[in-house]
Amino acid sequence: MHMHTRHIHDRYAFAEACLNDLKARNLYRSLRTVEGPQESRVVLDNREVLVFCSNNYLGLANHPAVRGAALEALNRFGCGAGASRLISGTMTLHERLEHALAEFTGYPAVLVFNSGYAANVGILSSLMEAGDIILSDALNHASIVDGCRLSRAEVRIYRHRDVEHLEHLLKEAHGFRKRLIVTDAVFSMDGDLAPLPDLVDLAGRFGCLLMVDEAHALGVLGLKGRGAAEWFGVEEKIDLSMGTLGKALGSFGAFVACSPVLREFLINRARSFVFSTALPPPVLAAAAAALALVENEPERRAHLLRLSREFQEGVSRIVTMWPDTAVEDALRTPATPIRPLILEDEMMTMEFCETLLKKGIFAQGIRPPTVPPGTARLRFSLMATHTNEDVEQALGAIQETFCELIGGKSRKGKGESA
Repeated sequence: MHMHTRHIHDRYAFAEACLNDLKARNLYRSLRTVEGPQESRVVLDNREVLVFCSNNYLGLANHPAVRGAALEALNRFGCGAGASRLISGTMTLHERLEHALAEFTGYPAVLVFNSGYAANVGILSSLMEAGDIILSDALNHASIVDGCRLSRAEVRIYRHRDVEHLEHLLKEAHGFRKRLIVTDAVFSMDGDLAPLPDLVDLAGRFGCLLMVDEAHALGVLGLKGRGAAEWFGVEEKIDLSMGTLGKALGSFGAFVACSPVLREFLINRARSFVFSTALPPPVLAAAAAALALVENEPERRAHLLRLSREFQEGVSRIVTMWPDTAVEDALRTPATPIRPLILEDEMMTMEFCETLLKKGIFAQGIRPPTVPPGTARLRFSLMATHTNEDVEQALGAIQETFCELIGGKSRKGKGESA
């Protein structure tokens, strides 16, 4: 028994060594368990805290209408789809949701995927291949990065939001069959917007396909909540628009809005679509109900963006109290719900996180590899169900934590940044 146990231990020594290395570099991560539904206030470690790190931007994950739609679908259609979409898994709820999303986005066709990760990986790895080139923003989401890698296309990274660098790379990109520019609309760890009008211009001039990931903008930006492309007025110029159902829409899954021919292409070629059991009925019904709320209750996103502006201004005022903390222009137009507080040092970031938690504010520390080395941060995000009092409480806790952990001490390098 002892020898067998030692043998098993030896086989997994590589994993133990990796975990020990992560702990030594303050990069080890573990799960936190939230009790109860996803709301602006949750119970964590047996105490109630305000959540400032959720992507439930419109607060719809536990909305009565969304829950009711899921329950009705559960009773009528059951728990699961039973198969992949190309076998027997396409149900009327899939088609209804895709039709509703097409109406909402203004695109002629929509295809639902099982997650944002599955969508980006499936789209990029099927659409682009050897002999093609993808031009990707340096801070694009990991799912885009992985999709680029799996595509076997040439991949060239342009500096974050740097239109001149992208144009330079495009001018050098000769001899490729297809060219595609891909970007997040709102970057998930920084909250800034891609320069979509400039990307549209470059895509037109150089004959590129343009793919935009609207995951963190859908339901939040634009007059009708369609995302950053609507806010910029360039929706008709984007070939593929990916959106998620699990953030502002409070459900789970993702979709791509595109042309009918690209939809048919993806149905036949996107492996993450072809080889996955279809999304279950309750999830589809919940997403459809949430979509109706986005369309019918614009005051939700209006309130969210007002709070986001107030929060960003408040954080900027706090940070300027420390002379060694460099502050870049934190006020974006529009102010997105995402606001990073970059502390650089991994240990300081987690200490800041835990101190805030003791004060009743849950804002998770984010460390490499999720963000680039030297940019460890707290990623704050606002929800439409937050109140002005919630924001004031969070800002007060942030200021107290700065005083306690940093005080008048100077820190090396750059501090908070947009």
